[in-house]
Amino acid sequence: MAVPKLPWVPEALDKGNTLRRPACVHWTGRDPVAWLSWHRKQGSRIVGVEIADEAIRLADLTSTRERTVVVLGHEHSGIPDDAMELVDVAVEIPMIGTGASLNVAVAGSLILYRLSGFL
Repeated sequence: MAVPKLPWVPEALDKGNTLRRPACVHWTGRDPVAWLSWHRKQGSRIVGVEIADEAIRLADLTSTRERTVVVLGHEHSGIPDDAMELVDVAVEIPMIGTGASLNVAVAGSLILYRLSGFL
């Protein structure tokens, strides 16, 4: 089965990617939960960024040197329940004020920086 690609993603990566080449983009196909399940079975650590009862604070997230998949949910609806069941650790990014969510790029950047061990 061919994996559908969003046509603007490769173009955006070509225009503004300052990271190592090739870019690390994984196309999940039509079933992102099955993709996530496969990676978990392969030994990947699954980190979900979500406000949840069992979530740990960003400051408590340990750095990683193992294969890790970070799951970021929709700004309003979050990570779907069936994907949350596959998460090894849920991480909450504390915020001050009345906002309840961050831009996904900002949230992802904070998590990846913490996982890198530099924070």
